[in-house]
Amino acid sequence: MNAEEFFYETSRNIKRLLTVLIDASCIGIAYWVAHLVKAESFSVFHSFQNWLYFAFLVPLSLIFYIKLGVYRSYQRFFGAKSILVTFLAITLSFLSLVVAGLYFGQAVSPLVAFLYFVFLALLTGVTRIGLRLFYSLVASSSKKQVLIYGAGEAGRQLAKSLVSSPEYHVVGFLDDDETLQNYYFDGLKVHASNSLSQLIEKYHVERVLLAMPSAPRGLKKRILERLEQYPVKVKTIPGVVDLVEGDAQISEVKDVEIEDLLGRDPVPPKQDLFEANIKNKVVLVSGAGGSIGSELCRQIIKNKPASLLLFEISEYALYAIEGELSELIKRDKLDIKLFPFLGSVQDRALVDAIFTTYQVDTVYHAAAYKHVPLVEYNVAQGVNNNIFGTKALAESAISHNVSTFVLISTDKAVRPTNFMGTTKRMAELVLQALAADQTGTRFCMVRFGNVLGSSGSVIPLFRRQIEAGGPVTVTHRDITRYFMTIPEAAQLVIQAGAMGKGGDVFVLDMGESVRIFDLAKRLIRLSGLEIKSDENPDGDIEIKCTGLRPGEKLYEELLIGDNVIPTSHERIMSALETRLSVKELDVVLNNLKKAVKANNAEQIRHILQKAPTGYTPSSDIVDNFYSNPVAGAVL
Repeated sequence: MNAEEFFYETSRNIKRLLTVLIDASCIGIAYWVAHLVKAESFSVFHSFQNWLYFAFLVPLSLIFYIKLGVYRSYQRFFGAKSILVTFLAITLSFLSLVVAGLYFGQAVSPLVAFLYFVFLALLTGVTRIGLRLFYSLVASSSKKQVLIYGAGEAGRQLAKSLVSSPEYHVVGFLDDDETLQNYYFDGLKVHASNSLSQLIEKYHVERVLLAMPSAPRGLKKRILERLEQYPVKVKTIPGVVDLVEGDAQISEVKDVEIEDLLGRDPVPPKQDLFEANIKNKVVLVSGAGGSIGSELCRQIIKNKPASLLLFEISEYALYAIEGELSELIKRDKLDIKLFPFLGSVQDRALVDAIFTTYQVDTVYHAAAYKHVPLVEYNVAQGVNNNIFGTKALAESAISHNVSTFVLISTDKAVRPTNFMGTTKRMAELVLQALAADQTGTRFCMVRFGNVLGSSGSVIPLFRRQIEAGGPVTVTHRDITRYFMTIPEAAQLVIQAGAMGKGGDVFVLDMGESVRIFDLAKRLIRLSGLEIKSDENPDGDIEIKCTGLRPGEKLYEELLIGDNVIPTSHERIMSALETRLSVKELDVVLNNLKKAVKANNAEQIRHILQKAPTGYTPSSDIVDNFYSNPVAGAVL
């Protein structure tokens, strides 16, 4: 059995017995060495009196050690309390020697007693330190060797919390602050970040833990870009907000957040805009269980509405968000009434009943069929839900004097190449026409790109593919997308809704578009793996291009034209775009309704192309009924 097997497989009682034998040896060595130093002769071993005292001292001392709990603590966790208890046990052993001399009628020499105390303390200390080093070396041999990037307070706390970690062994810190470099914290040296290559080779480092929870994302992005070139997996600790609010522990290391890769720092919300349509009001969120809808609900709760109505077609999604929000309301002792409604926005009777009963002030309409390929395969249902469902909800809002109606739109509505984007653009046109025809309800639309972590996001898919060993699939090498975090998107939607005057199309500043192929490469490298390619056939993960899906665009846009006006918020713009009158809209919708009833995807496409949506299909019709027609199908 080697040292590692002994450490993990030997029982606790056997390990304690060995420690007792080591302590007995220390007592014996200290006792006889003290006599030898005093007598300067081996004749001490010929004295019956010395052997009598020895036979008395060892068992009595061990009894004190056991009674005081010296063996209750693990040697690898030997801390201040353990040191105090051990010192007390050594002191009692020393007193035992003195008492033995008095009891047996021949006092022990004061010098021998003093030397015994000193030698025993030294031997015990050395063996304890040696045992701790042994445990540490054996344990660390099976752990992942890691460096902590950031020697600040968070980094030092992380190092302490990982002392007992079964997975990680910290070998040092990295930091760009020259005033910290070459210092030691808890025995761990702070190295310059440019020495990482040498440290990887010296300590066989497998992980770098980024411990900078309060650093700006721009700084984190630059650090991650530098770390990409090294063969280590990069992980991070929770954000400062989660740590402060107690939602996470500093030792909960996790994969690098994609927000840090993008380097985009959120802008604090303007509280007056944040509260305008929510505080003390009755708010309804359609699609409340979806990615955006659920986050809107969380943000709305923070602004203390009188009531929040959750409208959702998916039973499980509604169950999940209702349970989460109920816990949040209970935890924070909020005086907010929560009402879950299961149903579709296409059900006008249900929508009317909700508005009549609860006298809704504000609607955030997030319910939509948004997955591009699925809507391509189910064209009529996409039209029914995204266009006619929006119309039903909006008309009911007008008839029940709802003050504000905010549509969650998409960048795919701009010069759309697919049915999903076209139906969302038509939904915008519906609200713009209704806004121009009345003044009781303020309608506005908020258009933005992809949100990180949504049900359709590529990031979770990439992570799963990397964990499975690849390949990572990208539809096209040059495809780009805009990205924003779900919380930031929800906050900006709420604030944009407060700025609407009627029929406004707001566009969120999404920053720079991101090449998806490059994003996949970065995730692979930050996982400590190499990209497999023709140039590097021995790499770990291959990136495979699968081809654009039906209706998919290479590049997304946020504006149809160049008519954009800044607003009072730096990340919200107002777009001036083509509108339809109610009369013109009715003609389009009546024709569309007939085509949908006939389940005629070709006719639906023709009508949507003639409408001012800018729709230019990028692929053939792949609707499930078009390729396998069912005569007279009625939806």
